[in-house]
Parts: sequence; C-alpha cells; structure tokens
Amino acid sequence: MGFKDVFKKSFLEGFTSMDITTGKIAATLIVTALLALYIFAIYRLVTRKVFYSKNFNISLAVMSLITAAIILAMQSNLVISLGMVGALSIVRFRTAIKDPMDLAFLFWSISIGIICGAGLYEIALVTSVGVTVFILVLDMLPVGKAPMMLVVNSSEMNGEKAVLDVVGKYARYYKVKSRNLSKGRLDLVIELKVKEESALVSEVAALDGMISASMISHDGEVTF
Repeated sequence: MGFKDVFKKSFLEGFTSMDITTGKIAATLIVTALLALYIFAIYRLVTRKVFYSKNFNISLAVMSLITAAIILAMQSNLVISLGMVGALSIVRFRTAIKDPMDLAFLFWSISIGIICGAGLYEIALVTSVGVTVFILVLDMLPVGKAPMMLVVNSSEMNGEKAVLDVVGKYARYYKVKSRNLSKGRLDLVIELKVKEESALVSEVAALDGMISASMISHDGEVTF
C-alpha cells in the first residue's frame, strides 16, 4: 500500500457518520445556543446606538446555531462537506454593515458556531469570556473629545470671515470642511474642537445676515 492509498484511506475515515451521534448533536447545539444567548446579552449591553436593531441581535444568535449545524454536517460526510464548500462559495451577502463593532460581533458569532461545531467547547467558552473582558476594558479607556460640526447658513455672501473670526475666539482647532455659495446664500460646514459650544453658537447666530447656526456632534459617518 503506497502513500497515496494510506492518505486516501485516512482522509475518508475522517468522514464517518458514526462519529456524529444524536447526543453530540444535542450537546453541540445546546452549548452553542447558550453562548449565542450570551453574545445576544453582551451586544445589547455594550451597544449605545439610538436605533438599536433587535433583529440584527437576533440574527447574531441564530447565525451561531446555523454555523454549528453546518460544521456538524460537514464532519459527517465527505460529499456533504464538498457540497457545502461549493454552495457557500457562491453566496454573496449584500447587507452593508457600517458600524465596525457590529462586524466584530458578527465575526464573533460565526467563530463560536465554528468552534462549537468542531466540539471545542472549552475554547468557545474561554474565547467568549476573553472577548467580553477585552471589549469592556477598551470601552472604559478614556478618549479625547471628538470634533464637532458647526453648520452655518447665511444670506451674507461675504460673511465667511466674520464667522471664522468668531470661531477662532472659541475653538482650539477648526477647519472648513464644506463651502457652498449660491444666489444670496452662504453655507459653511466647519469642523472644530470647542468647550463653550453654546456661547459660540449664540455669537455666530447674532452675526449680520445669519439665517441659522447649528452645532452637531458626529462620529465620522455624518453625511451632508
């Protein structure tokens, strides 16, 4: 018997349905479900978005179970394993995920499904606890205050200098991000770091020709 035959035999022996018992399936799905509920709770705890998506959170838990079931099926039969690889390779997910934290939770959920499907429950448990501690510790670290956006609408076409003079009195840093001139109207978007926000907005709003002045906080995803 040559090396090719030995490799072929050992490879095919790795795909015996006798190894996938009802008890193993039940144990895998139960452990995965418990860890999926844990991810569900942690996501709800750490997310601070106003528009919290319960459907997305549910999908995280469901995805762990589905992934674990796929891994179990791939272990049971060589034909199913190759078929799964082929089927999953042509799937394209079009849903855009804008928040990096959502992407991290999505990858966490899929990883737990893979690890539990492979029967490595201890690794899945330790990983989940470690990821949770890591997220909470990093979330508690102090960060600098993010820049604000001052949105100015004025009927004074030459009023930009007056606005920037006022901004310069209050802001440690500022930069004009958008400048739009139209018939009888000046629109400015200024990124700045300032402590006395109310005083700045009040003084800008009191300038000649000023239609409106708004201060907006942003996280890098605001679109004008």
